[in-house]
Amino acid sequence: MTQPNISALPNGLRVVTRAMPGLHSAAIGIWVNAGCRDERAEQNGIAHFLEHMAFKGTATRSALEIVETIENVGGYINAYTSRDVTSYYVRVLAGDVALALDVIADIVLNPVFEPREIEVERGVILQEIGQSLDTPDDVIFDWLQEAAYPDQPMGRTILGPAERVSHFTRDDLSRFIGEHYGPERMIVAAAGAVDHDRILRQVEAIFGGLAARPVTTREPARWQGAEARRVKKLEQAHFALAFEGPGYQDPDFYAAQIWTAALGGGMSSRLFQKIREEKGLCYSIFAQSGFHDDTGMVTIYAGTSGDQVADLAMLTVDELKRSAEDMTEVEVARARAQLKAGLLMGLESPTGQAERMARSLAIWGRVPDPAEVAERIDAVTAAQVRDHAQRLIGHARPALALYGPVRAAPTREELAERIAA
Repeated sequence: MTQPNISALPNGLRVVTRAMPGLHSAAIGIWVNAGCRDERAEQNGIAHFLEHMAFKGTATRSALEIVETIENVGGYINAYTSRDVTSYYVRVLAGDVALALDVIADIVLNPVFEPREIEVERGVILQEIGQSLDTPDDVIFDWLQEAAYPDQPMGRTILGPAERVSHFTRDDLSRFIGEHYGPERMIVAAAGAVDHDRILRQVEAIFGGLAARPVTTREPARWQGAEARRVKKLEQAHFALAFEGPGYQDPDFYAAQIWTAALGGGMSSRLFQKIREEKGLCYSIFAQSGFHDDTGMVTIYAGTSGDQVADLAMLTVDELKRSAEDMTEVEVARARAQLKAGLLMGLESPTGQAERMARSLAIWGRVPDPAEVAERIDAVTAAQVRDHAQRLIGHARPALALYGPVRAAPTREELAERIAA
């Protein structure tokens, strides 16, 4: 695999590419280091609104012309907003990379925010919010996030509340761009059938004239841990439990991923085998890790019946505790293999490559070689995984979210007491 090429413009914008020999297509995008945690309370939801509006017309292209320009050459264009970043990306054939970069740069740098289009997209986003609220195994994670980080940017939803979204104006959108869309917060990443020098020249021509702006300091995340319980007549009782995990810079970064994978990352995991296969208490149960610069979250989710949710919650906590005591080398080896396979499989996709490079550059200022990452994963021992679990559980201030027929579910305090016992 070829090494990535990394360049930086004088204004701070960075360019990272990786050629993938044998491919006839490429992925290219712009990753902006601005997401919902960069919003003030009155702005909650505007980063996502802005992502939508980027596709609604520029000074030279209508909304239809944006998508037609890409789809006329067989390409694909999309975007997403997270808590930390907003990404705009395109997948095209090799001969259309320059066209793709021109379009993606146009929608990021030159949105017109036509009033009628703002109102149309406002309706679309309000429908998206409504759909999320009608999807229990979706909205429960928003409630869990708020319970973990209450009254702060990290705890707010990406979509934002309907009452905020209903009143955003053109000036609000322009203000957020002015505050957060400076070149020092942008990374252009491309992978596949790409040539670094050609892309760099085009990036210099398009972005070189942008003036650097002061970078706004993010409010540090403060884990609190609380409970969100909403009783409603549903078929399933939805249970989500979370603990504060390490951030990207933490020495426990890899141990946390391995522990989470062994705990609930697949059908062979402890939670799946104990809670579903042995006890039959649920159809779906899993554990996952999420990471940020300054914090992280280990989440366990399951759906069960109202009369079994108490047993499921208590057994889940018992498995957490037991994993900190007797997780075996066989389990850890399996989890290591899963992580390495996921890494390498993701690198076979140019979109996955571009995503990984942009994120790595934003987090660590470099792109670690996959072999280096594999070595770090292999270096984690079962004893280190158990030690990590003991530290995480031993200092636990869990966050708990419950939705549906959950009157019988234990409280956050009861689960914390069981963990400490």
